[in-house]
Amino acid sequence: HEDLADDISTMEARIDSAASKAANIKDEIKKLEAELSAVAKEQAGLDGIRAETHADYEKEKKDLKEGLHGVRQALDVLRDYYGSSGGAAAAMLQNDSNFDAFVQQPAPPKKHSKAENAGNSVIGFLEKIESEFAESLAKLESHEADAQSDYNKMTTENTVMKEGDDQEIKHDEQLLKGLNTKIAEITSDEDTAESELSAVDKYLERLKSRCIGKAESYEERAKRREAEIQGLKEALTLLKADAASLLQRHRRHRFRGSAALRAA
Repeated sequence: HEDLADDISTMEARIDSAASKAANIKDEIKKLEAELSAVAKEQAGLDGIRAETHADYEKEKKDLKEGLHGVRQALDVLRDYYGSSGGAAAAMLQNDSNFDAFVQQPAPPKKHSKAENAGNSVIGFLEKIESEFAESLAKLESHEADAQSDYNKMTTENTVMKEGDDQEIKHDEQLLKGLNTKIAEITSDEDTAESELSAVDKYLERLKSRCIGKAESYEERAKRREAEIQGLKEALTLLKADAASLLQRHRRHRFRGSAALRAA
């Protein structure tokens, strides 16, 4: 009986210990799942921002490239135009000088001087615009590269964290599964031991009821004694009656004996 009780106490302690460990593991799993949820939320926000900023970059890049292409085309046209005009003017001046040598006429007026100055001003202005467009495009692409690099870095960190948390959750779930199996097994053993202990207790109670009388109350003892006295009185009455009957029969026997002797 005591051994069974000790075994049950030991099993209860083991169950409590395993249940405490299981509760701690469940709390750890909840924390990891919350962390995974936060990481997923953060990554979704990063994905949205990256998609939006990249779309803005593509649009602005297209506008800058188109503007730069247009400016460069205009510069090519103007440079070709004013470059060829300058060559024609020089050729005219050279021909006029040769002609003046013969006819000694005054030199023709410089008809293209003002046009060339204006052309140079336009070209200079467009070149400045070209430089600004090119600089803006370079800065835009640099910013885009930095944004993509930051996004890739944070995405990698989130991926590593997610993979680590997933592995920890799997490990904890395996531990929890083992603890639950252990608790179920010990609980089953405890139920068996408690059934055995209950059977032993019932058996001992039956033995006690057979071997040890129940304590009587004063009323019960008084009734029992009264019944015993009454029984003794009745027995005494019967004994007295039997004694009187026996004495009477003895007297009769003696009387008959005496009468027989006399007759003889």
